[in-house]
Amino acid sequence: MSARIRDFEINDTVLIIGALLGLYALYLLAGSALGYSFRGQLNSLARLTFLIAVYGMLALALNLQWGYTGLFNIGIAGFMAVGLYTMAIVSKPPAGATAGAATVSGLGLPLWVGIIAGMLAAALLGLLIALPALRLRADYLAIVTIAMSEIVRFTVMSNQFQNVTLFGKNLGTGGGRGLLLNYDDPLQPLFDSGPYAAVEDALNPLVGGNIGPVLDSLTYAIILMGFVAGFYWLLKRTGESPFGRVLKAIREDEEVANALGKDTDRFKIKSFMLGCALMGLAGILWQLRQGAITPTSFRPQVTFFVWLALIIGGAGSNTGSVLGAAVFAGLLFQGPLYLKNIIREVYSVSASPNTFGDAVGPLFAGNVTPFVAYAINNINALQLVIMGAVLIWIMQRRPEGVLGHRKEEAASIPLSRPRGGSTPEPKPATDGGVEGGDER
Repeated sequence: MSARIRDFEINDTVLIIGALLGLYALYLLAGSALGYSFRGQLNSLARLTFLIAVYGMLALALNLQWGYTGLFNIGIAGFMAVGLYTMAIVSKPPAGATAGAATVSGLGLPLWVGIIAGMLAAALLGLLIALPALRLRADYLAIVTIAMSEIVRFTVMSNQFQNVTLFGKNLGTGGGRGLLLNYDDPLQPLFDSGPYAAVEDALNPLVGGNIGPVLDSLTYAIILMGFVAGFYWLLKRTGESPFGRVLKAIREDEEVANALGKDTDRFKIKSFMLGCALMGLAGILWQLRQGAITPTSFRPQVTFFVWLALIIGGAGSNTGSVLGAAVFAGLLFQGPLYLKNIIREVYSVSASPNTFGDAVGPLFAGNVTPFVAYAINNINALQLVIMGAVLIWIMQRRPEGVLGHRKEEAASIPLSRPRGGSTPEPKPATDGGVEGGDER
């Protein structure tokens, strides 16, 4: 590996670690202002890490489709649902005597088999969509993917598929009431191990009670960050391979890639399927330890959140995808809730008006207190408004995102000729791009 490539990787690593440490420091300061205990601080960091990991994986998967290949997929939630429900049906144990959603059986296969099956199901669904849709323009692909996502959501919520007899077993999706994941916790052997119990026993006196659930959540979030690193490595290797260079050529100009003898449809289908499989895996890991699947979790706003994370970081940049996920999870998703708690801690918020009109009316008389109280007490509803405003600002001020749209050289060696002397080496950019150099 050359020194130049090592510099890329070091710069990317330092950038990601620096951003994460900055977010963690900000959350620790906010927790201190709110008077959180050690347990509360640890719980908030576990929640933040979990969200960064989930949206980081999804943003990286979307970056493969949109940033590398230019495929406009706005059905991310549907592929997540297919992967998760397939895993549940394959790995759930047979139904017992318990009433309710637990009466829906599974095939009882090992969890790792269910995870692979979920990824394959998401990839096959991507193939079924890609075969007719990728021959059309990006707008049509977007329509097909969002329609597919809603079809999947309404299918798993339908009573028709709540219980289905298949292979002599009472399989199904559980309908609108959801599906219990009544298998053993895959991390239980780790939690029962001696070293883990020793760490838990050492931390218990600091919180004056049982820190086990919080420590378990933090441990799982850290494991998910390992999956983010795996996604990042896979996409980086893919982007540097001949396959990845063809994908970028398709993104820039598909007709030129066709003229050079590349079967662009086949390359797009492979890229789309791989991205869908990664989205299915992210959906599985998202709710692997939740204990139950809630079909309302796969609403279209999940897709919007992933796109926002990618846009913040910059399409085409793997580092930008992770940074965008961190900024989105820390500032736009969880940030308003922390801001609400801090304002309530510092100021005494009066009772808010019942309607928006009642909150706006006093503004014309110079009284802003009702509007402020209404905004603080309804911060959850205003969260989407804040996200939309941030998205508009980004598209106007910096549409390329924080790190920008990366364009890598197709060749592994410089192709430019010296012009009357030595040519200075271009300055490397994140993810292998070149800053300030001539296009080759």
